[in-house]
Amino acid sequence: MLAVTPADLAADVPPNAPVTVKASTGTLGTVTLVDAKGTAVPGQADPEGTWATTELLHPATAYTFTIAATGPDGTTASVSSTFTTLKPKVTATYGLIPNGGVVGIGMPVIVQFGSAVITKAQRAEVEKRVKVTTVPDQQGAWGWLDNRQLMWRPSVYWIPGTKVTLSTPLHGVQTGDGKWIASDDHTSFTIGSSMVSSVDMNTHRMTVRRGGVVIRTFKVSTGKPGPLTETRYGTKVIIERNSAITMDSSTLVPPIPKGAPGYYKIKTQWNLRLTWTGEFIHSAPWSVNAQGTENVSHGCTNMAPADAEWMFSNSKMGDLVMFTGSSRAFKPTEGIGVWVYDFNGWKAQSALV
Repeated sequence: MLAVTPADLAADVPPNAPVTVKASTGTLGTVTLVDAKGTAVPGQADPEGTWATTELLHPATAYTFTIAATGPDGTTASVSSTFTTLKPKVTATYGLIPNGGVVGIGMPVIVQFGSAVITKAQRAEVEKRVKVTTVPDQQGAWGWLDNRQLMWRPSVYWIPGTKVTLSTPLHGVQTGDGKWIASDDHTSFTIGSSMVSSVDMNTHRMTVRRGGVVIRTFKVSTGKPGPLTETRYGTKVIIERNSAITMDSSTLVPPIPKGAPGYYKIKTQWNLRLTWTGEFIHSAPWSVNAQGTENVSHGCTNMAPADAEWMFSNSKMGDLVMFTGSSRAFKPTEGIGVWVYDFNGWKAQSALV
């Protein structure tokens, strides 16, 4: 006699429900579980003879068991059983960053969810299933910046030339009430040259090092004093490059709306984004006279046009920019904030601790 879970014709089965077959009498033979496309779900039998799947199921999918067994009298039989997994109220989506290419030594591996992974237990389930491999091998750890951003960073900055691969076998993982992940994904990328820039907001100078060697120094002007304009100190990562942007203070966090003191809307060139809150390195021909002597911006790092174009052309996503000389701290969720933590502090961001 066979005990099959889920039962034949069961519907709305959770993708993470136990899927097992056990022969209460006789001997269990070959067990296969396939979806409608014929794709097999892996499984194996334990020493007691219970067969169980070794990965989760896909949501909204029909499955068919084919089970061979031998009865106590030696008679062989083949049994079929079908069931269907539930259709999620919400299908959880996520993206992988970087999605290929060459990046800087400060770029973490990012699994960015479209909506919150609600509970710590759900975040732990996600975290234990994702995998990073590096060549050469580097020590690192997963951590959550918030309940949408899971990141893996090395213990120290990446070794240039490292090949990084990320796989996310996450189908069937629950991330909220009625919310399930339906797909797997993967990405790979390469770590490029070590490009680290240091901005001293007191001396109004930027020093650029490649491979630890100073290659350029620039006059800059950073954010003027004030709770909303002072540039944040700390280690930031270049998030994106954009040759032309219209900067509108109404889109800042917090916003400065049209008509309010300090409102601005201006076209800028050679933009390197450092925070989601609106800090960039960019060309600022209007502040050239202040660059090198005074901080006059709304929080961005202003450079002369030719200097900004050089910086833009020689920088990549993931390069590091370290700021000193202000009283306003860079908070981890304001950008790619993995380097705000030392390595022990970062490991404490794991949902598995």
